[in-house]
Amino acid sequence: MELYTNIAFKTSELVTKTYSTSFSIAISCLPYETKKAIYAIYGFVRFADEIVDTFDKTQQKSLIKDFELDFQKALETGISMNPILHAFVLTINKYSIPLNLVDSFLHSMKLDLDKQVYKTEAELREYIYGSADVVGLMCLHIFVNGDKKEYDNLLLPAKRLGSAFQKVNFLRDLKADYEYLGRAYFPDFSIETFNEAKKRSIINDMETDFIEARKGISELPGKTKLAVYIAYLYFYELLKKIKKTPVHGILEARIRVSDTKKIALFAKAYIDFLLHKI
Repeated sequence: MELYTNIAFKTSELVTKTYSTSFSIAISCLPYETKKAIYAIYGFVRFADEIVDTFDKTQQKSLIKDFELDFQKALETGISMNPILHAFVLTINKYSIPLNLVDSFLHSMKLDLDKQVYKTEAELREYIYGSADVVGLMCLHIFVNGDKKEYDNLLLPAKRLGSAFQKVNFLRDLKADYEYLGRAYFPDFSIETFNEAKKRSIINDMETDFIEARKGISELPGKTKLAVYIAYLYFYELLKKIKKTPVHGILEARIRVSDTKKIALFAKAYIDFLLHKI
């Protein structure tokens, strides 16, 4: 059983490193047990996201339903032959992560199968809470390791950070979401009417999220502070690049941070951490 469990966590680690170099670099700074748990969270949310984003449309609903049922069975039995679910359930149980966070996440994933246009801020807020905020809150449970007072203190900044990351992804994936998936997350959005004024309005909202999220990073314990700060700097760099890119540029190519820049941001984060500037 120990061997299988090790394989399950290694599988989650492989998924993380394959799908996201940015998060992988940030996670690498964490203590071993914390790192394993965050890999498990990422593996679970990545696989669910893949089902609703990239799999055959005729199979998506049955696949996400099966994925959810397999998760429920794993909760009941404490084991799953899906290594991603096995590692995730062990992590849920070890850190007492509330199941309502997982339920909210899966709800937002299922919204992607039927809902394509978000007409109001309230609708968007509901989706972002489930797709991003709760992922940050799951990670926060791991970071504070059961300290309820610390969790409550950092809950709002964690949610703002999840929102900031998600909105950056929305903005840089506008073209793909709209043309290939038929989705428009920002209210009153269309490719035809998207202009600099609309971009500026969206970015102003995102910058507020980043400012509020930053306040909580310095309160995180130990090296979790460094790991989250690295991810923060990567996404804030993306936001700055998007801010400088004209609308037609955003709609032509996905904005990225170069590997060289990522290394520089990692170095900055580590120096700031050593000098207690975070």
